[in-house]
Parts: sequence; structure tokens; C-alpha cells
Amino acid sequence: MSKKNSNVNLKNGFKNFNDLSGIFINFRKKLDSLNKKNYLVAVSGGPDSLALAALAKYYSYIRNTKFHYVLVNHNIRKNSNREAEKVKKILKKININLKIFKNKKKITQNIQAEARNTRYKILNNYCRNNKIKVLITAHNLEDQVETFFIRLSRGSGLRGLSAMKLLSKLDGQASLFRPLLDIKKKFLIKITKNVFGNYIKDPSNKNIKFLRTKVRNLKKPLENSGISYEKIFKSIHNLSISKATLDEYFEVTFKNLIKKAKGEILIKFRKYDALNNDAKMALINESIRRLKKNYYDSRSKKVINLIKNIGKKDFKKSTLGGCIFSKKGENLCLKVEKR
Repeated sequence: MSKKNSNVNLKNGFKNFNDLSGIFINFRKKLDSLNKKNYLVAVSGGPDSLALAALAKYYSYIRNTKFHYVLVNHNIRKNSNREAEKVKKILKKININLKIFKNKKKITQNIQAEARNTRYKILNNYCRNNKIKVLITAHNLEDQVETFFIRLSRGSGLRGLSAMKLLSKLDGQASLFRPLLDIKKKFLIKITKNVFGNYIKDPSNKNIKFLRTKVRNLKKPLENSGISYEKIFKSIHNLSISKATLDEYFEVTFKNLIKKAKGEILIKFRKYDALNNDAKMALINESIRRLKKNYYDSRSKKVINLIKNIGKKDFKKSTLGGCIFSKKGENLCLKVEKR
């Protein structure tokens, strides 16, 4: 398809829909604020990521910007290869050349979390190899609220319950950008239907063995009770303001207590031991992140169990997040666990 026809299709996708035009203007302003020459767009084939791809493509016609589009085939479902090729075909309608990477690592346990970690590693490597500074994902308002409930069910504190950041660091190379966090999913579906006509339906989204699916099924009962996702989103936003203040305090704490040297992290044990549990949890998660470059924190329950073990007189070593914790002189030491 020619660039001209592709542009016409995109314009028609937004034409005569004030709400959709408003979403593009919002998207444009956010990307303008970053002012980068190239980006990586994470694509899955669902309506959210296809809408993101359409917004990015339209943006590329009005700004001198290059977008790379990548789909990670997790190779979990038997139809995954066919689905990936179908997404590639869908995106060709607007002149997008989708790159597909197939995961070669077998995922059998903790499927959604492992798939997510694998996906970010592949996308992050692509950014590094192509000198891309920003990875864009299609996380939206519903994702924000669902994540809040998931973390609430796991006993997360203020840091876990706060809003996803619009822009955050993946590692030293790339940043993760989420320009659709304040957009309702129904509008993204509308964009996708207008531009592409169809999208891929992931059967795992209806599988109740996954906690996220169970949480997603709460939406209708909650809204029928007068509790809207928009109101919950406002509360999450308010929590994030409090978290920003707390982060300033933790940053000073991290600087005084954490030292990285020769492939290990050292934490001054006496100062660690004097902290309350919330501060200890933040310190442990930050230490793991610096050593392993994990994007997501470990589950609160696991961190609390580690804190209890470290506090025992006979403590020798424990593992968490792919790290081994042990005592080394007057320090708590973290090393990467060899598997």
C-alpha cells in the first residue's frame, strides 16, 4: 500500500470522532515532549497495541520520526506462529513492517510473569542493538486499575499500589514510555476497528486460572455497585503523589546504604537493620534491580519472608529474584544466583 493510501486510511480512522481525535492530540503532545528521532513500539495483536501502532504511524506522517514495530511470539500456544503472521498482515494495511521475534525459552511455570520478563528482555535487547532510547507500550487505564487490584491482593504497600509511571527506566539503555495510561480501553478498541477492522483475541484473557482475568471480571460488578474505574484511577493517581515524596527519602537511603562492586551488592547491615519493614522492602527490591536489572519488584510476601529470614540469628543465606543473600562481614551481600 502506498504512503498516500495508508495516510488516508489512518485519517479515516480518526475522522468525525472527536474522542478519537482528542486521543491522538494527547498522544502527539506526549511524544513531542520526548522529542526523540526513533522509538520501538511493542505490539501484541490485541486492540490496545494495534491502536498504539496506528497512533504511532499517524504521528510519523506529521513529525520526522521513525518507529520500529516488534512482536514477541512467546511460543506458548500452538497457534502462536499463525497469530503472529496474522498481526503482521493486519499492520501491512497501514504500511507497517512488523518484526517478529520468537521466544526459544520454554515457559511452563508462572506463565504470565515469565512471558512478561522474557518479552522485556527481547525488546530491551532490540533497543540496545538499534540505539533506540524509548520503548512504547499500550498500557491503558484498565491495565492501571487491574494492576492496582492484583498488587492489593498480594499485600503491596504504597509503592506497589501507586500508578504506573508515564516514563520509567528499563535499564541504562532504554526507557519505558506509556502514553495511553489515562485512556479507556473502549476507545482503543474503537480506533483499532476503524483503522484495521479486526484484531487478535487472546484466549488467555478469558482463562480464570490467571489472577489478572479474575480481577478483570470484577469490573462489571464494581461499576454496577457505583464504583467506576475512573474513580479508582483517581485514587491511584493520588497514591502516586505520596509515593513521589517517599521516593525522595528512599533515594537518600539507597545512596547511604547500597554499594555495588565486583558483581555484587553490599548493604550496610546495621543501618539496614534499623529500618522499618517498608524501607527494608524498598531497599531489597532496589538492590535486586541494580544487580539483576529486573523491571518489576518481587512479590511483597516473598520479600517479607526474606526479611524474616535475614532477621534470624542463624541466618546464612536465602534467595530471591535470582539473587543470593548472605552475610559478609558487616554487610548484607547480594550475588547473582547461578543456575
